[in-house]
Amino acid sequence: MPIMFTMKAVVAAVAVAAATAVTASAATEPVSNPRILVHYDLAAGQQPENVALEPDGNLDVTLSTAGQVERVTPTGQRQLLATLPAPSDGGVNTPVLGHSLATGLVRTADGTLYIGYAAGHDDLTGIWRVRPGGTPTRIVALTAASFPNGMALDERTGNLYIADSTRETIWRVPITGGTPTVWLSGPELKRSNLLGPNGLRIHNGAIWLSNSDQGTLLRVPVDGNGRAGAVETKATGLTFPDDFTFIDHTDKIIVALNIANEVALVQPNGSHTIVLTGADGLEGPTSIAIREGELYVLSAAFLLKKDPNILVADLATDTDHQGTRQGHPPIPRGLR
Repeated sequence: MPIMFTMKAVVAAVAVAAATAVTASAATEPVSNPRILVHYDLAAGQQPENVALEPDGNLDVTLSTAGQVERVTPTGQRQLLATLPAPSDGGVNTPVLGHSLATGLVRTADGTLYIGYAAGHDDLTGIWRVRPGGTPTRIVALTAASFPNGMALDERTGNLYIADSTRETIWRVPITGGTPTVWLSGPELKRSNLLGPNGLRIHNGAIWLSNSDQGTLLRVPVDGNGRAGAVETKATGLTFPDDFTFIDHTDKIIVALNIANEVALVQPNGSHTIVLTGADGLEGPTSIAIREGELYVLSAAFLLKKDPNILVADLATDTDHQGTRQGHPPIPRGLR
């Protein structure tokens, strides 16, 4: 199949990149002191894909190939929260990868989790809800051709936005579930070989997203009626950008560059520098979270196939002594 040929070519390219990454420079300002918080079991499908922050300092993490979501404490203790139903054939018809995987993750204030699931089946693919202590329930159905990936919740309107990486679409649906509608499509969302729209964030009145194949970060204003405005290209030349997040309330972005095995800092003018590499312990980074001066990077090792992990590093900002990160209260350093 053409996709498998493409994936083989990607794997070969990554092998070359990994060989050179060992000698690359380590963490670069404003990032320092990288260390591994959790090592995962690759053979068990424990490949961390996405992350949501809990207000008490814990992380909620999707383990993609295992189809699970778990809680990780600041000291690296783990607790399984839910397991999605596995397709009987392993998800062989899942676009691009050929196996099912749990993808994007959103957490609401009451602890309810919303999980993207690309399973290669019409009766499994979509968005699943897990209430605290409950079992997974699919609330948004997407077709087997879909690859639901990054998600973002607009808490003001109660709308959930979903990046569909293979159908080149941003869907919108009420957080209560139902039939999604197309919110955005167009040339900026097109893919070439692997994945189109991937990471998704709401920031300062706009939807921001990455297009992995095109190597771009995009900003889409949301008008007063909730419609998408003109797409703005904010950064180019990124090597397969995956998930990302903002530093405080600025337009500075930390983005995971999956295939390059790097993490980049993107400035508001679109320029970028590499702040973490494979020399720091990255293994194909997929998602980013920031809390109280600490940067968390999840590596799924989809292509490197070695050491899926969660890396944590110190992040220097201009507001380390102020306020909160991503809407959560400060955490005393002794509890991190």
